[in-house]
Amino acid sequence: MAEYELKTKNSDETSQFAERLAAFLQPGDVIALEGDLGAGKTTFTKGLAKGLGIKRTVNSPTFTIIKEYQGRLPLFHMDVYRVADSLEDLGFDEYFEGNGVTVVEWAHLIEEQLPGDLLTIYLYHEAEGQRKIVLDPNGPRYEQLCKEIFQ
Repeated sequence: MAEYELKTKNSDETSQFAERLAAFLQPGDVIALEGDLGAGKTTFTKGLAKGLGIKRTVNSPTFTIIKEYQGRLPLFHMDVYRVADSLEDLGFDEYFEGNGVTVVEWAHLIEEQLPGDLLTIYLYHEAEGQRKIVLDPNGPRYEQLCKEIFQ
């Protein structure tokens, strides 16, 4: 499957892209976010939340692992950076198969528990405030989603 790439000049553009992506999301969609510390994973998730009509302040669930927000679709925001054992059963599958959108920061740390079909988004530092965003769709649903976003 093809990868899709774009560059943003600042955090506002990163957030705006995520907000646009939110319009295409459906219940059960899973987004894996990867990138170094400070690459914009939480900024991206805030834009996604805004696009889903979520009014609450979104912040990283680093110490709670999962935060839930209500909007057009529920948003399940996970930060698995502190999950000690990737095989520990924390009930992630209930979220992945649920009625909302699941965003997983540091998703590679629980790779064994992730569904086969998902959208992996890599965020890379380019220059001061600039980011390269690479979307790697896994499965026909996410390939179609990327085609729609990038038309």
